[in-house]
Amino acid sequence: MRLNTLAFCTAMGSVLALATPPAMAQAPETPAGREALTVLQEAVAIPTVQGRGQVPVLAAKLKARLLDAGFAEDEVTFVPQGETGYLLARYPGRDRKAPVTAIIAHMDVVEAKPEDWERDPFTPVIEDGYLFGRGSLDNKAGLSIVTATMMKLRREGWVPAHDIVLGFSGDEETQMATTAAMASAIVHEAGKVDLVLNADSGGGTLDEAGEPFVYEVQAGEKTYADYKLTLTDPGGHSSRPGATNAIAAMSAAMEKIWAYKFPVTVSPLTKAYFEGSVEAAPAEVAPAMRALIADPTDAKAAATLSARPEYIGLIRTTCVPTMIEGGHAPNALPQSVSANVNCRIFPGTSRAKVQETLAQVIADPAITIAFQDNGTLESIESPLRADVMEAVEVAVHERAPGLSIVPGMSAGATDSMHFRSKGIPAFGVSAVFMDPKDEFAHGLNERLPLATLDPAVKQWETLLRTLLK
Repeated sequence: MRLNTLAFCTAMGSVLALATPPAMAQAPETPAGREALTVLQEAVAIPTVQGRGQVPVLAAKLKARLLDAGFAEDEVTFVPQGETGYLLARYPGRDRKAPVTAIIAHMDVVEAKPEDWERDPFTPVIEDGYLFGRGSLDNKAGLSIVTATMMKLRREGWVPAHDIVLGFSGDEETQMATTAAMASAIVHEAGKVDLVLNADSGGGTLDEAGEPFVYEVQAGEKTYADYKLTLTDPGGHSSRPGATNAIAAMSAAMEKIWAYKFPVTVSPLTKAYFEGSVEAAPAEVAPAMRALIADPTDAKAAATLSARPEYIGLIRTTCVPTMIEGGHAPNALPQSVSANVNCRIFPGTSRAKVQETLAQVIADPAITIAFQDNGTLESIESPLRADVMEAVEVAVHERAPGLSIVPGMSAGATDSMHFRSKGIPAFGVSAVFMDPKDEFAHGLNERLPLATLDPAVKQWETLLRTLLK
């Protein structure tokens, strides 16, 4: 997942209803759009969070739908892995020996506490032109749209130039063990994969008026890293406080990390994004984009962009405290406290270097810092491919004529990293369009605009028919 698939965009919506307020937006009208909604509702109702063992349940339902649409039994396989697993489906093409194209998405979602939500997170609710529920955006939207598209194409008898392999992972939000296994399995079984299209990144951004102003093709992503900070102390009776307190000291360290701003970085990929989107960008940020393109050290421009959630992740490494645990009794001085700091690291900077920076920022040798390996890899960018960009242009311009299409970098981690690490180019081509202020992936009241479903299925269909004609 995903945090603003690029905080560089991310987002999504329907050009058929772009000027229509969400409350007035219509539900899907095409059979494929309605099917995408049905699959999405079914998927949201299955709590595929870590530890609940529900990924196989969702995979079984997806497999049944694919079989009903004409896939053969031996073309669809679920591979269990612990309490989760991954689903593979092979769509045969004309040249069965040619390198295949893989289309990926993930079935799992982050946890959600029902008591914190306005609606039950695992009961899909349609309200005010949106479908609410955990995973409705990240990434069961992409999962459902791709599934509905492939079902439509199979029923219509379309045969692509070469085989397509669908790969749906089961722990993208946590350890990515199924992602790594899935990537290896696809490469092993297919013989050669020369392209990956990811439904979990990229996409269109709408402005405040509901008009699209840029479409991003994700060609890279920031490196994900968690660091565990630990501090121990002899503790003692709470009535006899001494010179040190582990919780207070850790809190001070977290304040320093929260306040620290990593240096601004502009890479060729992020520069291309700003150059491609600046002409249509909101008036209040376009000057800052131009200034940063001209001078990456422009502090005022960096501050302007950092103040907006869709851009903060694009211009620097970010590290934030996300969890803290400490103490053992209400009437005792804490003997230990630990905290998790989550970092999204700009490509080109190592995780070891960020760990060194954190140690310098907190300046407390009593606090230990340890990198937490969760299966993610250090970032590699994919060189742009002309055939992919041309096919994307055809599909997106069919939906939004003349829309600026730019390469981008995702601020959040995606399954693409496990293919890029094998030298396989991977591109995020989500067909969702949204206003960044409407995106609540990983947060409360996550939602997807219903108006995006019809044009999203059509976008995927046109993309595949153009690319694999």
